[in-house]
Amino acid sequence: MRAVGFTQKALPIEDERSLLDLDLPDPGLPQGHDLLVRVQAVSVNPRDMKSRMTMDASPEKPVVLGYDASGVVEAVGPDCTLFRPGDAVIYAGVLDRPGSNAELQLVDERIVGRKPRSLDHAQAASLPLTALTAYEMLFDRMRIPRGAESSGNVLLVIGGAGGVPSIAIQLARALTGLTVVATASRPESAAWVRQCGAHHVVDHSQPLPPQMKALGAGPCPWIFSTHTNTARWAEMAQILAPQGSIGLIDDPEPLDLRLLKFKSAAVHWEAMFTRPMFRTKDMVRQHEILCEVADLVDAGTLRATTTRDYGAINAANLRAAHAAIETGKAVGKIVLSGF
Repeated sequence: MRAVGFTQKALPIEDERSLLDLDLPDPGLPQGHDLLVRVQAVSVNPRDMKSRMTMDASPEKPVVLGYDASGVVEAVGPDCTLFRPGDAVIYAGVLDRPGSNAELQLVDERIVGRKPRSLDHAQAASLPLTALTAYEMLFDRMRIPRGAESSGNVLLVIGGAGGVPSIAIQLARALTGLTVVATASRPESAAWVRQCGAHHVVDHSQPLPPQMKALGAGPCPWIFSTHTNTARWAEMAQILAPQGSIGLIDDPEPLDLRLLKFKSAAVHWEAMFTRPMFRTKDMVRQHEILCEVADLVDAGTLRATTTRDYGAINAANLRAAHAAIETGKAVGKIVLSGF
């Protein structure tokens, strides 16, 4: 099968060896809860860059990256009950199995959802990783109440134009009564977060507390930060409401938790790989979330965050996509489709 991967880690993306076109054996018949999926489209996430720089690889053991995928089930394992051959599906994969940048992939059905009927495969591929991360953070980690129960409260989303916050903003608008404030520092990113549904936009290149005070939007019971440093952390501690919650998904330098002590605050980490990596008892929750996301998309309540299509799934196009994300200025999601 055709695939894209690497045989030497940590090469700069400008190096043509950083991602290579490969011809690999098919993964074989699915066992247990696995589905064999023919991949139709993928999207690219910052996680792909981290894996390219840190995962060991060799010519004998190449690494195939890729987490987001949309495709069609070709075969099912003997323990599968959720899908059958011919079903169109979306999923985000795991860190410890071959990735989606390949024509065929084995994936556990409990982390797979149905593809939204209203989207093509390229658009659908932009959803899984970001939707799972955003949904799990808002409702499974920070436990934000659904519906009117949250009315009158504020959610601050820091770094609002990225893939995860673009979905988090939409989910918060669709499923809660929160006032959503998002941060952005450029006109195009500010316009994007408004399109996603943010009630207000503040500039994260400037101090946040006075901007939030000017909006009358604090203290905040919930802060979701996707870009955290020590200076921003101190601001978050100041803005946070007593007994509030902060959610983190990035990898900041060590943070001083003592700043939160007298607010009796909670800090929540979210990694959407946790459930499948540790095979938790509630692993099927990811199937349920992705199917709810598909329902929201088909109802017109949630929209895909695709902003750029880089063409066919090959090494040259994936190198270009990685390079775009490494600028740190990407808005929305980059997708690729077909081999």
